[in-house]
Amino acid sequence: MNTDPSNAGTGTRSAGSRGLWNGVRMRVADAAADPDAAPRRVSLPTDWEAPAAEALAALVSGNGATSLAEAAGRWIDRLANLPGAGRDLPRKLVRLLLLRQAAPGPAIWAADHAAAPSFVINLAAFVKPGSGFETESYTDALHTLAHALRLAEPELFAPSLTPQLLLTNLDACLAGLGLDYDAEPGRDVARCLAAAAAGVMRGDEDGDQLSLVRPPSCCAVPGLSSLAALVREAAPPGRRIETGFSAPGPVDALLGVEGCGLAPIFSPLRPDGRLSESTLARLSGRGLTPEAALALSLSGDGVLPRPGRDAWLAMHRALAGLVDRMPPLPERQPTLLPAGTTRRDLPARRRGFTQKAAIAGHRLFLQTGEFDDGSLGELVITPPRETPAMRGLMDAFTRSVSLGLQHGVPLEAYVEAFAYSRFGPAGQVDGDTGIAHATSLLDYAFRMLSEAYLGRPLPDAPHVDADPSLDDRPLLPLDLPETGARPRSPTTGRTSRTMLRVVGGGA
Repeated sequence: MNTDPSNAGTGTRSAGSRGLWNGVRMRVADAAADPDAAPRRVSLPTDWEAPAAEALAALVSGNGATSLAEAAGRWIDRLANLPGAGRDLPRKLVRLLLLRQAAPGPAIWAADHAAAPSFVINLAAFVKPGSGFETESYTDALHTLAHALRLAEPELFAPSLTPQLLLTNLDACLAGLGLDYDAEPGRDVARCLAAAAAGVMRGDEDGDQLSLVRPPSCCAVPGLSSLAALVREAAPPGRRIETGFSAPGPVDALLGVEGCGLAPIFSPLRPDGRLSESTLARLSGRGLTPEAALALSLSGDGVLPRPGRDAWLAMHRALAGLVDRMPPLPERQPTLLPAGTTRRDLPARRRGFTQKAAIAGHRLFLQTGEFDDGSLGELVITPPRETPAMRGLMDAFTRSVSLGLQHGVPLEAYVEAFAYSRFGPAGQVDGDTGIAHATSLLDYAFRMLSEAYLGRPLPDAPHVDADPSLDDRPLLPLDLPETGARPRSPTTGRTSRTMLRVVGGGA
């Protein structure tokens, strides 16, 4: 049985001959970051699962043996040696890690100074059976992580990189509190937790949008609503840290997360086939044993209805505006097509919107058409003042995109292919407050569609006033219809030809 690391010393003691690290018994496992990689020896706490060993193998660079004690000791020592760290910081970080309450993002594990520093905080790890949510421990963890991130950001990382605190395992946290994901009390608790985190991470910046959003006046967890209000009134000093929800990755696996970020838990089972902790907690909240729940399920009673996309959307809406970085909206479930059908037809009267904008003075109109479930099924881009050739090419392109969408190609694939593509016209965007600069018409169109339909705003690409003479991408001849006599080259005497520059989909 593990020893509570709360009594650990202030240092990051290495695992000794008895296989203990700060009082926690360790085990050795063979794990690999992915199935194709050669396994490596990994040392981690005895009760941590196999996915946690694989996550540690992915977070720690190299192919040789590694251990949680050594890998964590390196980044903790880096933070502890910074000016102003304080004597208690190493002990608190070790405790948060061993209790699986929080862990740093990949940039801190790998000392990658080109990526933003981050920590992921596991909300479910602050729920204790019989005592509910430990608000004091949660507040202390938020202050500790804010202190660590503000220490690391100016000393170890570029000033342009904004540190981040990411919340995760929300549904498992609600399950431990006996709350349903798809119910207003659960959403109120989620809002209080997010508001408290945003309040602590706000720093010295007052009057921003987050300070205008207030948590619920009451919620199912005693003291949580007042905590969220108090921390927003007394945020610690320092530069603002962005808050958000985690994306799938090795840090969530290291923390034993059941449901990533704010997403619901869709399966009641663990990977090994046993009931998950969240399922057991919800059954206990209903006064049911696993055997009784099985009997009710066999009789057709839906004991634990699983939350679907609508519940996910409701939680997404409840938390929007409380944190800086919201994850993409949940993907819509594809409509089942009749046998032999290869194309999904748009409704005769369909919804959508028209966006008018100008890029470097070149106007365009973007129109969308939607399926009945609100997903994108048709796209039309019209540049009214361009040449007939340009308008024709754009019309053919958008027709092909529309056909692809109607045949099941995901919008994400088009966004990945054409966002940040570069060709003229490019420059300042007028008419859209969400995008200030575009590298092409398609860059603007697909970044705007990403925000509108995927809930994923993409930042402007770094840009400078481009000099065409410095562009080394290959040129291909393009014979366009003649509109008059074309000039001859002064060196070769040949008639000049229009050239088409070959561009890629990336920036």
